[in-house]
Amino acid sequence: QVQLVESGGGLVQPGGSLRLSCAASGSIFSIYAMGWYRQAPGKQRELVAAIASGGSTNYADSVKGRFTISRDNAKNTVYLQMNSLKPEDTAVYYCNAGLVPPDYWGQGTQVTVSS
Repeated sequence: QVQLVESGGGLVQPGGSLRLSCAASGSIFSIYAMGWYRQAPGKQRELVAAIASGGSTNYADSVKGRFTISRDNAKNTVYLQMNSLKPEDTAVYYCNAGLVPPDYWGQGTQVTVSS
């Protein structure tokens, strides 16, 4: 079992930055691939960024060059640095451990990009 707690969401103006954090507990964090998903109102949940246990990363085309996923295995934490934010980045962002079932989800954190 893995418990995940996200933090760092909020309201930011277009062009601004936010860093999301996801703290994990309950299992061996370092063995899990981790991901950040988002879900906007009326849309399906989508994978934004993923990082393997070895550190390789993947990004959705819509966030490439703007978002960076990283992990600190010593702190059992995965991060999502979001720069040059756009209104279309507005969504609830979810942390995921495992990426495929059996996987684990956090409760989500709201990110709103608006002037």
